[in-house]
Amino acid sequence: MRALLVLVALLIAGVVFVRHLERTRPQDLPWTPLDLTAPAGAMTAMKLQLLRSDPDMCRDALARAGVDFTPVPNRQDGENCGLTDAVTLDRTRISYVPTPVTTTCPLAAAMVMWERQVAAPAARRRFGQELASVRHYGIYSCRRLYGASSGAFSEHATANAIDLAVFRLADGRRVSVLQDWDDPGAKGAFLRDVHDGGCRLFGTTLGPEYNAAHRDHFHVDMRGWKSCR
Repeated sequence: MRALLVLVALLIAGVVFVRHLERTRPQDLPWTPLDLTAPAGAMTAMKLQLLRSDPDMCRDALARAGVDFTPVPNRQDGENCGLTDAVTLDRTRISYVPTPVTTTCPLAAAMVMWERQVAAPAARRRFGQELASVRHYGIYSCRRLYGASSGAFSEHATANAIDLAVFRLADGRRVSVLQDWDDPGAKGAFLRDVHDGGCRLFGTTLGPEYNAAHRDHFHVDMRGWKSCR
């Protein structure tokens, strides 16, 4: 009887704790809807990955976060390339150069969280400035990994990746992955904040310490599960 009472007490405590999380930190629970405006929680990365199998849920998450976007018609460019369930981000808090930014919907959702909860706060923390823009080296490109003539196709072949290279602050200062990754001051700290924060949201985050091909940019995509290099 005592063991049964202990079990019941534990079950009640568990229910109370879960209800508390539902009210205060729903991002830590697997069954609550993804909220792109909430701080990342224990289940956020998993929920972002689940968007890959549910385009409607992905677009709903963007809409609920107040993101302006346009769905892009599916298209196939050969056997391994093309766009499926992609969106164009029409207006973002941080400008991306060049524009327009058209990616898979899950990557767009992760980028929204990254810019709002990682990149912009890091700029304010390290420089006391707003982050104005991010220059990237490309999104969609029908090619294999590293431009090889054989082997696996890159996530860029389906617009499921973006290469982030240069960050510009509101006062005009530039922070470059190529030039500032090893900077011992604020610029280097900012780039590590941006990289490490990306690791908590994107499926894959690669930077200069991965290999020479990434010496001048951060590659982020929604393939896999927490590959951070």
